[in-house]
Amino acid sequence: QVQLVESGGGLVQAGGSLRLSCVASGNIFNINGMGWYRQAPGKQRETVATITSGGSTNYADSVKGRFTISRDNAKNTVYLQMNSLKPEDTAVYYCNADIMDVKMIRLAYWGQGTQVTVSS
Repeated sequence: QVQLVESGGGLVQAGGSLRLSCVASGNIFNINGMGWYRQAPGKQRETVATITSGGSTNYADSVKGRFTISRDNAKNTVYLQMNSLKPEDTAVYYCNADIMDVKMIRLAYWGQGTQVTVSS
């Protein structure tokens, strides 16, 4: 069984920074794309940032220049460095990974979500 575990969420003042981590574990053969998503109350889940296995990245317009997605393949981990945080960034953040397990079954997995709250 593959599992994604997130950490790093919390309470910050506007202008502050947080670093989210998401570690994949289990019977993993290979991890392809990874990404971060967020959902605020009353809104649909939106893509924040994605990163391919080769390191190519994409960002939502609302976070460009402030957030950085990265990955450590040796640790099966994806990170989201969030700087210059704004109250509008307040949401539950979820990580996602496209994983081939040792039985060569490819599925998208989700983390449990971590709350990020930015005060003004």
